[in-house]
Parts: sequence; C-alpha cells; structure tokens
Amino acid sequence: MQTYFNVGKIVNTHGINGEVRVISVTDFPEQRYQKGATLYLFLQNAKEPISLTIKNWRRHKNFDLLQFEGYTNINEVEKFKGGLLKIAADQLDRLEENEYYFHEIIGCTVKGPDEKEYGIITEILTPGANDVWVIKGKDHKEYYLPYIEEIVKNVDVNEKVVWIEPMEGLFD
Repeated sequence: MQTYFNVGKIVNTHGINGEVRVISVTDFPEQRYQKGATLYLFLQNAKEPISLTIKNWRRHKNFDLLQFEGYTNINEVEKFKGGLLKIAADQLDRLEENEYYFHEIIGCTVKGPDEKEYGIITEILTPGANDVWVIKGKDHKEYYLPYIEEIVKNVDVNEKVVWIEPMEGLFD
C-alpha cells in the first residue's frame, strides 16, 4: 500500500484557463510544483487518487497557482476544489543532517537526560525564526518546545524519541 504526504489543498479555481489556487504546506514548492512533476489529487468521495502532471506554476498573493497537463479550462478543474494534493513516499528527498520531515517528528516521545518522559509530539508550528513542537504531556496539557539546539539534544526518528535538555519553566 502506497503512503502519501500532503503538499497542499486546492481552495479555488483561478481564471478561466484551468488554473487552481492552492494553499501549500510544503517547504519545497520549487521542487513539488516544477513543470513535469507529478502530484496526486485526493477528492473526498473518490476511491483512488488522480495523478496530475504540473504544466505551470506561479505565485500570486499568498497562493500557489497550478495548471495541470490536459486541463485547459475552469470547467475541467472546478471539481478539484477542496481536494488535497499529495506526493508519494518515494518522492521524498533525503534531508540534510538535523533536518526532518514533520511526519518523522510527530508521534515521537520526548525524554529528558534523566530518562523522564515528558509526552508525545502532536503538532509542529512554524511561527518564524524556529519551529515549535507541541507536546501533549502525560497530564494532558500542551507544552511548547522551541526547536533550538540548546534544548533539543538528539532526535532518533527510527526509535521515535527526541532527547531534550528542558529549559526552566517549560513543563510547569
């Protein structure tokens, strides 16, 4: 069974020539949306994804505008609204050392130097200078862990464990 990862959501059409307006969730739009790249469209009631090839990509305001091979007018892409655009797992690139995909971090157990378990990473926020990992504590509270090297000491995505040096007040 193939695994897929989100890169964006089609929120509307744009113009009359078959472009769609996408809210992206990828860190690699130049790669994901380059001419000739393949994306898979998941529609709510469809059993199988639709394979789409990028014909054209451009930025407009806060959106990515995509046009697909074989789709030349608004009527052909109207049904794509609300659909999720994904890539297959084999389309993921290797990242540099100390870089991770969100799906590798979410679900990791957070431990301190004394083997104390603080909780599970449930979400990743990207507010600006650094990512913030949301931890659901054993007490069911949410804690916000900045992803900076002074705090995050080691990440083992194979064992699904993140080792930290907690800063004062983080888990109060």
